[in-house]
Amino acid sequence: MTEPDLAWTRWRPAAITAITPLTPRVKSFRLAVDFAHAFRAGQHVDVRLTAEDGYQAQRSYSIASAPNESGTIELVIEGLDGGEVSGFFLEVAEVGDAIELRGPVGGSFAWGPEEGGPLLLVGGGSGVVPLLAMLRHRAHAAPEIPCALIYSVRGRAGAIALAELEARARDEPGFMLRLLTTREGAGRRIDAEVVAAVLAGLGPPARSFVCGANPFVGAAASLLLAAGLPASSIRTERFGG
Repeated sequence: MTEPDLAWTRWRPAAITAITPLTPRVKSFRLAVDFAHAFRAGQHVDVRLTAEDGYQAQRSYSIASAPNESGTIELVIEGLDGGEVSGFFLEVAEVGDAIELRGPVGGSFAWGPEEGGPLLLVGGGSGVVPLLAMLRHRAHAAPEIPCALIYSVRGRAGAIALAELEARARDEPGFMLRLLTTREGAGRRIDAEVVAAVLAGLGPPARSFVCGANPFVGAAASLLLAAGLPASSIRTERFGG
């Protein structure tokens, strides 16, 4: 009997190959790994930092890139007030630094073309990160699958990968973006009217993925259920810490 591959359970070194600011509080980090082609869009990795005195801190971060042959994955990390790990990445980390990671991790909050569509994605703030991986994977592997993203942010300046998302909405047939800014302009939040309008354009989704902070995920998932989507088709992930 073949032994299962448990490489994902072990802590392994990963070098930072590129750092790119995305918003005033968010940066993109490229990490050299040996599984860039072998994960599912939506999965995450655990990151561990060890201080000189032996103190360790770890956090989980979703992979933003799609599976590919580049030899790297992208993590998009938001700086949090008092965040030990995010503070290191946003204020200290440099290209060439090595960190420890474990993964890829996660099974239910992941999407592949074999699951079909339409595909509905709902993200709040940095909760858009794993949804970005799904969008990028769809564009490469199954662009014929209809997809819509409802993205809620405080303002446009804080929206992650907004230029990319708007370009995709403009140039990719079958992809629709609904951006909601809660503290800018009219101050629109996700509600039943927004969900109904998106579903009218998308059609009944085979899968819906909702990611963000706890209150956002709870409200958004309730709206999808109220719109008649089966609970079994809705998958949620909560960001925090």
